[in-house]
Amino acid sequence: MRLRYLVKMEPQDTSRGREVETDFGFRRVSEAVKNRLVRDVFDRVASRYDLMNDLMSGGIHRLWKDYLVDRLEPRPGQTLLDVAGGTGDIARRFLARGGADCSAIVCDINEAMIRQGRDRMIDRGVLDDLRWLAGDAEDLPLADCCVERCAISFGLRNVTRIDRALQEMRRVLKPGGRFFCLEFSHVETAPLRQIYDLYSFAVLPRLGQVVARDRDAYQYLVESIRRFPPQPELAARMRAAGFEQVRWRNLSGGICALHSGWRL
Repeated sequence: MRLRYLVKMEPQDTSRGREVETDFGFRRVSEAVKNRLVRDVFDRVASRYDLMNDLMSGGIHRLWKDYLVDRLEPRPGQTLLDVAGGTGDIARRFLARGGADCSAIVCDINEAMIRQGRDRMIDRGVLDDLRWLAGDAEDLPLADCCVERCAISFGLRNVTRIDRALQEMRRVLKPGGRFFCLEFSHVETAPLRQIYDLYSFAVLPRLGQVVARDRDAYQYLVESIRRFPPQPELAARMRAAGFEQVRWRNLSGGICALHSGWRL
């Protein structure tokens, strides 16, 4: 149950003598600043993160996660890398489903989220076959070709350099291994999109203010969903990172989508 730490220098665009800019919600900030802002968001909401997930989705996120683990098809002897998985939801389901000799590694850049997840797993008696790593999705502290399955659940949109993270997650997969990304995405139909936008921008920040006492954090999370690549674009970026047989399935009308790809 030891927690390992990875310290990573924030890269700069030295070729131009200035920092590269990226999205932080609807704002444009430098990559280094985004890294700090995202960590701060999850430091602030870690203790109420899972409660807020239940309230925001009406509990539907649990069904989405169950579907993800169904597609992971855990088997004895397999190891899952759960990236940005600080609360341990996916890892716990994977271990419960996989049986003997199944193991999981939870890797998250945010130490507060890891502590929440680790403490929760201890309370549930989930001690064996589960490792916790504090590390960056863009520079995973793991060897090449070391896991059979890799998943990231509602975390990729918070990564500063998505393409680099995709390359890293492919790197740690063994040949024949499979990658899954479960993420809020782009709604399919205009009527549902109008309802979803109203709920997202009018209700969720207020809910964050009341329950998590942090309106700004949930305003960012809503905005980050709108900035996330549409389903076909994310699929194309997965192919560019080296994944093969890439496909996706929309869940709840595209409110969420599950992308998958193989390292062959």
